[in-house]
Amino acid sequence: MTSTHRRILVGVAGGIAAYKACHLIRDFKEHGDDVRVVPTEAALNFVGAATFEALSGNPVSTTVFDAVDEVQHVALGQQADAVVIAPATADLIARLACGRADDLLTASVLVATCPIVLAPAMHTEMWLNPATQDNVATLRRRGITVMEPAHGRLTGKDTGAGRLPEPSQIAEFARTVIDGHTVPFDWKGRKVVVSAGGTQENLDPVRFLGNRSSGRQGFALAEIAAQRGADVTIVAGDTEDLPVPSGAEVVRVTSTRDMEAAMNEHSADADIVIMAAAVADYRPAHVADSKMKKGAADENLARLELVENPDILKGLVSRRASGEINEDAVIVGFAAETGDATTSVLEYAQQKFERKGCDVLMANEVGEGKVFGQSTSAGWILRRDTEPVVVEHGSKQAVAAQILDAVNEILPM
Repeated sequence: MTSTHRRILVGVAGGIAAYKACHLIRDFKEHGDDVRVVPTEAALNFVGAATFEALSGNPVSTTVFDAVDEVQHVALGQQADAVVIAPATADLIARLACGRADDLLTASVLVATCPIVLAPAMHTEMWLNPATQDNVATLRRRGITVMEPAHGRLTGKDTGAGRLPEPSQIAEFARTVIDGHTVPFDWKGRKVVVSAGGTQENLDPVRFLGNRSSGRQGFALAEIAAQRGADVTIVAGDTEDLPVPSGAEVVRVTSTRDMEAAMNEHSADADIVIMAAAVADYRPAHVADSKMKKGAADENLARLELVENPDILKGLVSRRASGEINEDAVIVGFAAETGDATTSVLEYAQQKFERKGCDVLMANEVGEGKVFGQSTSAGWILRRDTEPVVVEHGSKQAVAAQILDAVNEILPM
């Protein structure tokens, strides 16, 4: 885990989701950040000041009349490297949109010139109310990043948009923004389909052929696309227990042929199609009806016959050419490669780019401890008639932001 040593001001508004801020504070602290918590008075009805002080290691204030001799209501915002507010209630969003400075948190935001990220949490009707939507649009226009809320269980029996994203999602997204990867809300009305994770090909009822893909890169792409305002569908193979991006639909599949069918179905009217999944290239020609026993299994495995799976990415390109997919859709592929004595990773990726016919290709060098199962990535972004763009080592969300920026440059208006 990389230590960052940044000064992060964590704002907490008065909603039931305030307890999740405790996990967010701990996440930042574990990354080596100096965290100062500034709750509203209402937030202290849900989580006490002592808890925030113990987790952050810093004193907690709510009013501009504390530490007046230090001009605290100005200093906190001036000195912060980032402001992250979670939860951001409808009331707080309204006060920020009006430029209010009637408590320490709003005063600090008004002073801050660093990146500011808000994670809203409220009931669905509040979130969808035109007043809230206008206030959010105002803040975004001023350069504040407002996350799209998650969909799910709210207070009481209600379910819908307005749930606070998981603390790990907020922290990772905030780090992406803090590191300079802007995530504009410019894909409203766009449809994005992303495949993620590895596929499994059954040998018998208990064994399968698979790979080490965790699905993190595909989910990171879905997260950034959702935060840009897109309607996102994830076709997920074997993935870790990853939090679902805000508002995204997840379609679970097992085999490569399952994934092919789901991608073909959901990509028909998509604006952007991303094949980030690490699918199995081959499958057993015959699947045993019962578990292969030792001894007999050894003989079966010694003569295991494999057949080639369909090339989903190449098939999507062909379907676009035949009109089965939106002809203006941007198709993105991935190349997980290892070099050898004669050919480099980048050269293999460039050859794959030519064969597949997609518009953008992200090339990674994979291997033991590289990319698969890791929280970071690096590589090259390939596009037509341009030089490869080097993607420096960074989080998978940071890499996703760069890939989607490259897509946006060629996305039809």
